[in-house]
Amino acid sequence: METYGYRFSFGPWNIHEGADPFGPTVRPPRTFDDKLAVFSELGFDAVQFHDDDAVPNLDDKSAKQITDEARAMKKKLEDRSLVAEFVAPRLWEGPLTIDGAYTSNDPKQRAYAIDRSKRAADIGRELGCDLMVLWLAREGTYMRESKDAVRATHQLLEAVNAILAHDPTMRIAIEPKPNEPMDLAYIPTMGHGLALGMQSSDPARVGVLMETAHAILAGLDPADEISFALAFGKLWSVHLNDQNGLKYDQDRSFGSIDLRRAFNQVRVLEENEYYKSGMIGLDVKAIRTQPAEIATKHLRNSLSTFLRLVELVRSLDRKRMAELIAARDYEELDWLIVSHLMGS
Repeated sequence: METYGYRFSFGPWNIHEGADPFGPTVRPPRTFDDKLAVFSELGFDAVQFHDDDAVPNLDDKSAKQITDEARAMKKKLEDRSLVAEFVAPRLWEGPLTIDGAYTSNDPKQRAYAIDRSKRAADIGRELGCDLMVLWLAREGTYMRESKDAVRATHQLLEAVNAILAHDPTMRIAIEPKPNEPMDLAYIPTMGHGLALGMQSSDPARVGVLMETAHAILAGLDPADEISFALAFGKLWSVHLNDQNGLKYDQDRSFGSIDLRRAFNQVRVLEENEYYKSGMIGLDVKAIRTQPAEIATKHLRNSLSTFLRLVELVRSLDRKRMAELIAARDYEELDWLIVSHLMGS
């Protein structure tokens, strides 16, 4: 399979059982080893990790146990010619993070979140990756009066600085999202993430991750969010997927809802040679009705769509585009793109 210089990753949570807020699981669980086999079968290069994907139940384990299990996971990756793209502390599911993690009103919970993040950095180091993703899932409020947003911003900065100080080799990619699971989030967009990073103790080690659905949920265009981060050399990872309007985070297969929107994400990545600096990460989930034995086609489809769109980007008539832009004939430019996508 021709990948045009790109490398691809996804997380084990993308092979899931189909539970949603309104119904139970519909597919049996698969072991992590079974999921690793899918990475190789579908032609992926890397695994995205939550800290407890690599070391389950790490809150109950000693530092030595965590190190030993992380090293064992790295060996599993090597046996399949895979690498870890990043590690992310899972700070949104535990009983100590009900009211937020870094921005909890309880100082003991804030201390737990920072300590867990440091252990996640240790896991990442043992996995051989130097990138931590911070999805600030519960850093926000259901009720604005319940927290001081100015203080919360400083608490987020304190957490970032604590991680940077703990591991001087680790980079941090902030993954913004405007809502869900929190009603209102403190870091909803690329701009917020970049601004926070620039105030950190080491701005050179803080960038962002753009997720398609999150940008759409903020009412923004994912290609513009990608471009904004690329302009400052701060796009360190992406989660490509698709989204059917301003609803819950759907994580639909890339390009399955709006092909032109997907095309423009690929276009800005391709035009800025992102393949030289980062991986194409997917965050897509099988629709709930998909039978277990074929519940990986969303990954196959997303990768194939990306590569087909790379071909379309590279075969664009750039000379004709420049002529139309110079003439301000944007209707004809519109037709040039639409007809190119239709294969005519």
